[in-house]
Amino acid sequence: MSESISHKGKIVKITPQVTTVAFTQHGACSECHAAGLCSMGDVADKVVELPTDPYSKHAVGDEVEVLLKASMGFKAVYLAYLIPLLILLAVILGLMTLGAGEVVSGLSGITAVGVYYLVLWLFRGKLQNEYVFILKK
Repeated sequence: MSESISHKGKIVKITPQVTTVAFTQHGACSECHAAGLCSMGDVADKVVELPTDPYSKHAVGDEVEVLLKASMGFKAVYLAYLIPLLILLAVILGLMTLGAGEVVSGLSGITAVGVYYLVLWLFRGKLQNEYVFILKK
């Protein structure tokens, strides 16, 4: 797979519908020899559920690599961060230009972003089908 985002993990559960992979996400300073002393080492456990491939030979406990096309990662960033920021700015600046007060503009901007995330949540099934993860040993 050309230009992909990958994370190494371990299969923790396999069902006919879902394969669950756990991986540890390390922060930038987790490789530093003094990370344990300064408590700035940012380590978090993440779990990803992927559709089970009935033809795969994976088993619970296998070390795997979870791959996602880089373009899909960028799309996720746009949907989760960039578009809501643009909506927030457009609503706040638009209402301020029309003479609305700061409180009304701010609350309207937050409400607009909330509505955007609600619509995103309602279409989560369609979005879930667009993101294809690949397991690789």
